[in-house]
Amino acid sequence: MASRQVLQQQNRGVEAAVPVANKQKNMVAERKNRRALGDIGNMVTIRGVDGKPLPQVSRPVTRSFCAQLLAKAQATAAENNKCLAANANVVDGAQPIKKAVAHKKAAPKPKPEVITVISPDSEQVVEKEKPLKKRAPTLTSTLSARSKAANKPKEQKVDIDAADANNHLAVVEYIDEIYQFYKSAEHEGRTRDYMDSQPEINAKMRAILVDWLVQVHNKFELSQETLYLTINLVDRYLASKITARKELQLVGLGAMLIASKYEEIWAPEVNELVFISDKTYSSAQILCMEKMILGQLEWSLTVPTPYVFLVRFIKASMSDAKVENMVYMLAEVAMMNYSTAMKYSPSLIAASAVYVARCSLNTAPAWNEALRQHTGFLEEQLMECAKLVATYHSTLAEGNLRGIYRKYQSSEREGVALIPPAKSLLLA
Repeated sequence: MASRQVLQQQNRGVEAAVPVANKQKNMVAERKNRRALGDIGNMVTIRGVDGKPLPQVSRPVTRSFCAQLLAKAQATAAENNKCLAANANVVDGAQPIKKAVAHKKAAPKPKPEVITVISPDSEQVVEKEKPLKKRAPTLTSTLSARSKAANKPKEQKVDIDAADANNHLAVVEYIDEIYQFYKSAEHEGRTRDYMDSQPEINAKMRAILVDWLVQVHNKFELSQETLYLTINLVDRYLASKITARKELQLVGLGAMLIASKYEEIWAPEVNELVFISDKTYSSAQILCMEKMILGQLEWSLTVPTPYVFLVRFIKASMSDAKVENMVYMLAEVAMMNYSTAMKYSPSLIAASAVYVARCSLNTAPAWNEALRQHTGFLEEQLMECAKLVATYHSTLAEGNLRGIYRKYQSSEREGVALIPPAKSLLLA
């Protein structure tokens, strides 16, 4: 159809130059010289976007068919990443040809979108690249970024057991699991506030007994485990059995005998305990009290005392011998005072003793990442117990109970009893 209009325009120009009388003769000649409809369509050369002529076809080139050919050529050019402008002759009165957009598969990078623009003035089809818009951050990307920021890798855990890797007695392979069990079981061995149920015993009497047991423990040169287990057995027995005042020291002797048999290789003999008590009690009485304590506690002796936590926390502190002796002194002071021993768990008492000792010796920082990891306590969680321990430390040298003070003022224990208490905890 487009070629027919081109021929008609050419014929109009010829008719303007020929007289009207010869029109009929020319019309007859024109009918004889008309070509087939398929040949007329081939007179118009259709070119693709690359400027090369499209292959000849044996069917009429209609608007729709021309649009299909052009779309196919444009799709081929887009696959080869060639965006060239092609000039095509458009006949007056023809409808704009819309470009068929070929959807490609997902590519690594988005390509510019090609837009076909038909200018009515120049009658040319021009292809332009549509600029890519800047993508605003989506909600998913924002949440992902915040999640990555929140889930930053934590600081690397300090390996305090590296030096004991070849020590089989240190059980490095499962030491963390052991202390997780201690933490979960420490409340089972704790005692409730029993002083109201004891008509003849008060907190001051208990403090006198513990101070005396510290001196006996030091006299026999027993292990630290024995001392803390002895205090634990005394409290658990008094919490379950009403005891007369005159039997309180006997309970202490029976508990120390049991703890020595449980912890020591060579436990003190019964007659040695009779002698250390200035023969206040006989051997039969001490053995009878030993049976009463075991029966009342149902032979339950394996409990996590503050000592098991002290060993681990001192190791996590990575301090010198002076800090270690100061920690043990403060822990014994805390156990001697009834309110501290009953109110706080063994692990918290041990952690507070380490914290107060570091503050007293001006060790910076007072609480570091290794201690937070291995104790499970933040510095804020220790402040209440730490202030009480620091207060007891400040009155240790001037009080009537001087057994702990004399024990730790010797040079064998670095003379830590002579070190002044932490002023920062006393003023707070």
